[in-house]
Amino acid sequence: MTAAAAPRLNDKREIFGWTMYDWANSAFSTTVITVFLGPYLTSIAEAAADANGFLRVLGFTIRFDSFFTYCISISVFLQLFLLPVLGAIADYSHLRKRMLQIFALLGAAATLLMFFIVPGRHLFGGLLLVIGNLSFGASIVFYNAYLPDIAGMDQQDRVSSAGFAMGYAGGGLLLLLNLILFLFKGSLGLDTALVARLSLASAGVWWLGFALITFAALRPRHAVRQLPPGESYFTIGFKQLANTFREIRHFPQTVRYLLAYLFFNDGIQTVIVVSAIFAAQELGMDATTRILVILMIQIVAFGGAYFYGWLAGKLGAFRALITSLIVWSVAVIYAFAGMRSPALVLGLEQRQLEFWLLAFVVAIVLGGSQALSRSLFSRMIPVGREAEFFSFYEVSERGTSWIGPFLFGLVNDRTSSLRFGILSVIVLFIAGLGILLTVNVPRAMAEAGRGATAPAAPAAAAGAGAD
Repeated sequence: MTAAAAPRLNDKREIFGWTMYDWANSAFSTTVITVFLGPYLTSIAEAAADANGFLRVLGFTIRFDSFFTYCISISVFLQLFLLPVLGAIADYSHLRKRMLQIFALLGAAATLLMFFIVPGRHLFGGLLLVIGNLSFGASIVFYNAYLPDIAGMDQQDRVSSAGFAMGYAGGGLLLLLNLILFLFKGSLGLDTALVARLSLASAGVWWLGFALITFAALRPRHAVRQLPPGESYFTIGFKQLANTFREIRHFPQTVRYLLAYLFFNDGIQTVIVVSAIFAAQELGMDATTRILVILMIQIVAFGGAYFYGWLAGKLGAFRALITSLIVWSVAVIYAFAGMRSPALVLGLEQRQLEFWLLAFVVAIVLGGSQALSRSLFSRMIPVGREAEFFSFYEVSERGTSWIGPFLFGLVNDRTSSLRFGILSVIVLFIAGLGILLTVNVPRAMAEAGRGATAPAAPAAAAGAGAD
């Protein structure tokens, strides 16, 4: 491929294909991680536990109801070390698309094999969870790295928002189909365990099937770079990563943005994680109602992502992101102070009705805050090092996600109040917003070589397997 024939920016077919990967992989985060695997794998682990509820796993003794969370922690811990190296390899080798394909296929295969998690195979289930979640995180790094390649500077907010919108729509649709299967399992002659296994496997089929659209649409940008004599991709990856750490001082605004993202995103993730506990324990919501709230959030977040894409066009992405963080802060305060009356309104307790309304508001800003965070960061990345820097972005999202839950748990333990626990999360939003307000986006773009008028990186001749 010659420079004249290089893929152009803002190609509608390619952008649609890119957004379809959000549609594809959200099945894993919604159906597998959020709803089905935790309760099912825990029940399998409980059946294998001793009379005191303990399991022996790789020489360690753990509670059966901690098995799922330990597997999640292991997968996140591995990401902290692997993602930056994989990102550096992808940028050096120009194998970004191939690495996206490898980890998407690996993750989808691990998810599909979850159908075979049956009593006595809890260790097999834990292994599949670690592989699936690790592959999920790795594939997102390479997926996100394509954003500056396919969308011009003035279109990145809109395209990023469209991706998140597709993710909420795809994840919500598969979850709805699986919940219908769950509700009608009796008439279909299915038991709860089989429905859970079918639902888990469906996420793997969904992930793989729709990812094929992405693979067909994304086009190569650069020729594969040959390795120097005596080097391997892993040694090059570590050297590239070491070089980045030496040069990181040249991108102070980007680092400051990552620090802000670390705090406010941890706040967002904590609210998502503890909201189900709050709804059940503080408001008395049953499981069916909580699942219906999740579905409502998926639907509203679809529209919210598009709304914030539009709002970014009016206010600018930076100001629009700030408005979303203010709304998050107000939501946390309301969760503490509101939703107290058990009086019936429209057949629901008033406090539960208020929770529905609060969840609706949060859903609007949920997709917007995530989409604009991604598109803003894509403008602060040095040209040609997108995957490596998005690996740091992913690590910032996943590697620090323990801070908020720990803060919530600590305050809840000391006060015996879920309301004070959730109020404590506002510290993360205030810290993130405070740091964000000090970020100079135009300067960050200039430091990264992506000024408003900076030309796109020239496309080299592409070879087989190019990204």
